[in-house]
Amino acid sequence: MSELIVPRRFCGPPDSGNGGWTAGALAALDDADSPGNRCDAGFGGAAIATATRVERALVEVDPVAPDVAASAEASYPGHDFHPFPTCFACGTGREEGDGLRIFPGRVGAGPHGVVVAATWTPHPTLREDWHTYVDEHPRGSVATTWAALDCIGGWAGDLAERLMVLGRMTARVDDLPVIGEPHVVVGEGRGQDGRKTFTASTLYDSDGRVVATAEHTWIAVDPGLFGGRTSTRRS
Repeated sequence: MSELIVPRRFCGPPDSGNGGWTAGALAALDDADSPGNRCDAGFGGAAIATATRVERALVEVDPVAPDVAASAEASYPGHDFHPFPTCFACGTGREEGDGLRIFPGRVGAGPHGVVVAATWTPHPTLREDWHTYVDEHPRGSVATTWAALDCIGGWAGDLAERLMVLGRMTARVDDLPVIGEPHVVVGEGRGQDGRKTFTASTLYDSDGRVVATAEHTWIAVDPGLFGGRTSTRRS
């Protein structure tokens, strides 16, 4: 049995793991030769997360030009109010080289809903060494790739209006992001049903190629269960 430990660096809310990083780390434990292709994580006898391999197509979010994505970052709602400023992926309270600091702003509307985008350059501290690469470029980890695809979905949904956490994430990783290379992450809202919000995201490299893509289901939660809504208003 494999043991999954989520270091504090990869938190979302202060006392729990970032959903995307945790899901990606769990998915990376999947053994293709294992019957059922399922990985489970628990704590104190309670199930926390489950990863299952699925066979279905994911609909990518259309690309956004790097200059458009960079300009959109100034309008990131999290600059004025962020429910989880500690978040590894999108937290405004994280320093360069510590968190991903993916700050998506609105760039328009697609066929399904609001479209947001941001730039992201993987930091050298995110490098992993156990994959065999097709070239000499060092790359970020699988868990980091999932994390980069995570929160941008929430900001494409209604995270600015109500507190949500990741309930389910399905991702396809075509490649791993190159360390030090500029990327663009694009998110799109895809509807809502009661407490559930549906979104998608796609990560593009500097040549406009798809690195990875994901679809999410977010669940609205009671702020009291996650330490309340902490404001980080910009001066």
